[in-house]
This record gives sequence, C-alpha cells and structure tokens, in this order.
Amino acid sequence: MTEAAKGEAGANPADLMVRDHGAVRYLALNRPESKNGLTDEVLGALIAAVDGAGRDEAIRVVLLTGVGGSFSSGADLRAGMALAGKGPQALEEHLRTYFHGAIRALRRLDKPVVALLDGPAVGFGCDLALACDLRVGTRRARFGEIFVKRGLMPDGGGTFTLPRVVGVAKALEMMLTGDSVEAEEALRLGLLNRIVLDEAEALSFAARLAQGPPLVHRHVKRAVYEGLSGTLETSLDREARGQLELMQSQDFAEGVSAFFMKRPPIFTGK
Repeated sequence: MTEAAKGEAGANPADLMVRDHGAVRYLALNRPESKNGLTDEVLGALIAAVDGAGRDEAIRVVLLTGVGGSFSSGADLRAGMALAGKGPQALEEHLRTYFHGAIRALRRLDKPVVALLDGPAVGFGCDLALACDLRVGTRRARFGEIFVKRGLMPDGGGTFTLPRVVGVAKALEMMLTGDSVEAEEALRLGLLNRIVLDEAEALSFAARLAQGPPLVHRHVKRAVYEGLSGTLETSLDREARGQLELMQSQDFAEGVSAFFMKRPPIFTGK
C-alpha cells in the first residue's frame, strides 16, 4: 500500500485519506468527530481526488468510504449555518459548486466507483453513496434520506438516483418519512450490491473489478447512464458503436486468446 500523490486542493489532507492499493484508489472521508460531515473544503478535495484518479492510467477503480463507523452524516450543519448568514446567493454557489460538483465528479469518472458503508450514510451522505456505481456494506450499513426531518428536501441528486434503484414508491417513502433502511433490507432493495465482513473484503472486491478490461468498464458505464434518459433504439446504437470499437482493441484479442488457452486474461486498457 502506497500513499497517493498529495496536493489535492481544498481540505486539510487529513480530512480526506487518499491511498493506492494496487490499481484501486482508496478515498476515505476522515472527520469522525462529525461522523464525516461534509464541508466545501472536504468536497473540493474529493472532487480533485476523483478527477485525479480519472487522469491516472494506473488506477482502474475508486473505493470511497468513511472512517470511524460512519460513511457520512451529510452536510456539516455548523458549516452550513455559518454560510447561511452570507445570504441565498452564497448558499446556492456552495451547493452547486461543491455538493453538486462531487456528485458530477463521481458520475463523469469513466472508471468504476465503489462505495463502502461501514455505518450510516444519511442526508447528503446517502446521495453521495447513491452517486457511486456500486455499493457494498457491512451489517452496520444504513441509508437514510433524512432531509425531511430538517425541513428540507434531498439536494444531492437523490430524487433522480433513488427511484431508479428502489422504485418510485419506496423512494418516496424514504424521502417523505426520513426513515432509515438497514443493511439486510438495503441488500434486498438493491441499495447494496453485497454485504461484506470488513474493509479488507471490500478492497478484495474492488481489486477484482480492477482486473477487468478498462475499455469495457468505460463503455458500459457511459452506456448505462446515458441510457437512463434515452430510448431502446439509442441504446442499441450506442452498444453497436461501442462493441465495434472494443472488437478492435488489444484487450479483446487478449480475452479471446485467454479463453482458448484456458488462462486468466491480463487486460491493459489498449
């Protein structure tokens, strides 16, 4: 395990741990005193770290988690109240730049992003987890769209992502009541892809993903998300273009060769 290059703009470096485990970039929210409450500075650092992973050809998967038994409690209310005193324009700027910026960074990354929940992901923390491609969690994992309990609505894309994961009725129930969903139910609903014993098992899962073909990951992720707002015909066209491109890649030749030689493929992203 080597620590990734530092210098990501924004927060105290200790507030966002950035490490590399082989081809997996490990990002951990590290503000346990606030249950990993999110500030502009922390989210700025997260955006920079995710974008940095996108530029690093050695990185194939990002694993996002939180330390201290919590994924994230959402926006840091103390920081938010201080910002509120500056007026609605400042609030909108901080929401769109940092909070929405983090959601967009995760979704535009053309590499798989796995969220690891070893505790609650509530409020914007829930939306942050939903913005990741896959979610794994221990039996302490919990999801909660608790905005309604503060007199607010979801503001991290939850109204877009949650209904697509759990269905409209369950999404509305979670948003209108603020009730939490525990690990077992989260697995049944599709909020969690799998339950893991610990961080080591989650890293093992991410490392297995990282052995896959990067070009395929890129095409699949783009096709799935663009397909959410398209039609069957546009998806078929996108798949045809992508498949033709992939069939000309070295990784396709490697996959075929490995199949006939009955050995594991070694994909290089070319």
